[in-house]
Order: sequence, then C-alpha cells, then structure tokens
Amino acid sequence: MTSVPSPRQAFDDVALCLVFFTRLPLPVFDLRGRSLADAIWAAPVAGLAVAVAGAVVYAAGVQVGLAPGPAAALALAATLLATGCLHEDGLSDVADGFGGGKTRDKRLEIMRDSRIGAYGAAALGLSMLIRWSALSQLVNPTGVLFALIAAHAASRGLLGAFMHLAPAARSDGLSAGAGTVSTQTAVLGAVLGAIPLLTLGLGGAFAALILLALVFSALRALCLNQIGGHTGDTIGALQQLGEITVLLVASISLS
Repeated sequence: MTSVPSPRQAFDDVALCLVFFTRLPLPVFDLRGRSLADAIWAAPVAGLAVAVAGAVVYAAGVQVGLAPGPAAALALAATLLATGCLHEDGLSDVADGFGGGKTRDKRLEIMRDSRIGAYGAAALGLSMLIRWSALSQLVNPTGVLFALIAAHAASRGLLGAFMHLAPAARSDGLSAGAGTVSTQTAVLGAVLGAIPLLTLGLGGAFAALILLALVFSALRALCLNQIGGHTGDTIGALQQLGEITVLLVASISLS
C-alpha cells in the first residue's frame, strides 16, 4: 500500500485483521484481494475487540462478587479465547528456538516444531503470571478496560513496523507470504496503536512509548542476530512482550 486506504479498503483491512488475529464469530467477508501486509495497519482495531472481550468478562465477574484476582484470571482467559492463543504460540516457539537452537537453521527448525519445550513453557508461564498480576492490581473495571485497550492496541500497532524494518527470515511460511509492509502502512499502524495509550494518562503513555520502543529495538536486534529477520512466531512474541510492557505500566499509572 502506498497511500492511505480508501473507506472501502479500510473496511476490508479491518475485517481481514479481525479474521486473522481473532477467533471471534464473524460473517464471511469479501476482502477483494487485500493482503495482510496491506491490512496490518488495522491490527490495533483487532486488539480493541480482544480488549473489550476481556474487560466485559472482568466487569461481569466483579458484578457477581468475584475478587480482583479471579476476575482478572477470567478476563485473561477471555482474551486467550478471543485470539485462539495465536500470539502465545509465537512466544513459546521463539523461546524454544532461541533458547535451544545452536545455529540459525536449527532455531528455525525448532520454531516450526508444534511441540513445546522447557523454554517455551517457562515463557508462557511467565507471560500469563505477569499479565494476571498486573490486571489484579486494577480493582476498578474501568481501569481494567483502559489497561486492556492500551495493551492490546499498542502491542499490535508494533507489528507492521516490525515486518517493515526486519526482513523475513524464511522464503516460505506465513510471514513471508504476507507480503511487504510499506512505510505508510507501518506508520499508520504504529500511530493507531499509540493513541489508546492516552487512557493511561500522559505520564503513563509517555513511559509506555519509551518502553515499547526499547522492547521493539531489542527484539529486532535479537531476531536479526539469531535468525536473520522475522517470522510469524517472532511477531507473536513481539505482541506478547508489548502487551506485558503496557500492562505493567498500567498497573502503576492506573492504580
């Protein structure tokens, strides 16, 4: 994409991202040949849908008398169901590949293995624990809503820029088949993802932006060093790290 999408293209891109990034029950869309690389700017919109699902479950849990801890666990479970654990799968694969592979080819081979190893299990456990503990600090359903919106939108706003700034590590696979992300698409997605950070307040938004930039740069450098670029799994890992980062900031700024 070389320009801002038309209204018709924008609708198609949002629909494509909802279909690709969530498991929500949706009608069948005619996407008219739009590719994921074209549509990736709309990934934060899919994040908003996931965030709302989690926030609604949290509010319902509190309404019936649940304490913040169990309500946060149910909210997290709702987000996992909404995405089909798509990004968690990427995080575990990256942890296994980077942790257990001694060469580039071996790392990529491990990342394609559907089985989960010790590194992957540890990464998933830590991801779940950190996200749950951060949400548990936010006893107000409105605070949980703001935190989830910021975390799920901002973390997905990074994806297009990551695909744009790091080459595909494989000549085949999901990420390589997605196409090339243009500068305009990457910037648009990053901006759309950043705007919801304002729900954390100006200080929280600024802190989250700085930390997200550091996480983005560190993971990009690690991926280039370990496998020579990005894969679908590394994109999933980036989303998870971004979500964790924003939720930690929210646990401070919204408490």
